[in-house]
Amino acid sequence: MNPSSSIRPVHAWLKVLPALLVLLAFTHWPAVATLLDSFFSTPRGGRPAQWVGLENYQVMAEDPVFWKAATNNLLYAAVTIPASIALSLAMALWVNERITGRALVRMAYFTPTVLPMIAVANIWLFFYTPQYGLLDQIGGALGLPAHNWLGSPSTALGAVMLVTVWKEAGFFMIFYLAALQTLNPSLREAAAIEGASRWAFFARVQWPLLMPTTLFVLVNAFINAFRMVDHLFVLTRGGPDNATQLLLYHLYEVGFSFWDTGYAAALTVVLIVVLVGIALLQFFTLDRRVHYR
Repeated sequence: MNPSSSIRPVHAWLKVLPALLVLLAFTHWPAVATLLDSFFSTPRGGRPAQWVGLENYQVMAEDPVFWKAATNNLLYAAVTIPASIALSLAMALWVNERITGRALVRMAYFTPTVLPMIAVANIWLFFYTPQYGLLDQIGGALGLPAHNWLGSPSTALGAVMLVTVWKEAGFFMIFYLAALQTLNPSLREAAAIEGASRWAFFARVQWPLLMPTTLFVLVNAFINAFRMVDHLFVLTRGGPDNATQLLLYHLYEVGFSFWDTGYAAALTVVLIVVLVGIALLQFFTLDRRVHYR
């Protein structure tokens, strides 16, 4: 037996050891620690944490703010995800064509993506400002009354959704544009010879071949929908009357405003389970429609 062959696995493990330690320290151990903390009460002053079992989860089930945040988040995801994906796909199809100023159009579509979310929120805060904002200025010129877009429960969540779609569509467009540019140009030529319309070519050829990209974008869009919190700090802070309260912002308030770490850990566990479940469901349900060749 060659002695060097027995040393190779040791060398391999030593090479991956730093990355493995970082992965364990910043991913797996925090997840396990959060799960354990969800079964303990919050330590306060000189009183240490006590084992409470499922009490934090029971409190969550009886918390009306949690259910309001969950309902808002589901509606938020149901609107922003298809809107962002549809808009990004339409933009990618448009800038993939030979249009005048194509480079400038691509840059304009992608610009919101490179802006920090806080900056984006401040831009839209100016748009939504009652009486002085851009929307009310345009509405006033058309004879429409002023409206407090972020201060009204009926429009606050929709206003936040619009900011998200504007921010994320350009990011998803890049993936669709890259996928479109990898398609064989002869497919378009063959479709033209067969007399297929542009819509038929998209529905029968492009869309099926874009399914791997769609699956990737869809998973990322779902994760983003449940972890979006930045712009809420600037725009609404969950108000008015919890109309824009989302799960991650509710988790932040419980953990850092009310300092209830046990309950916050339980919220974190539920949020992670929901995200993992949605991701697995997407992979298993869409796998049959994904063509990798």
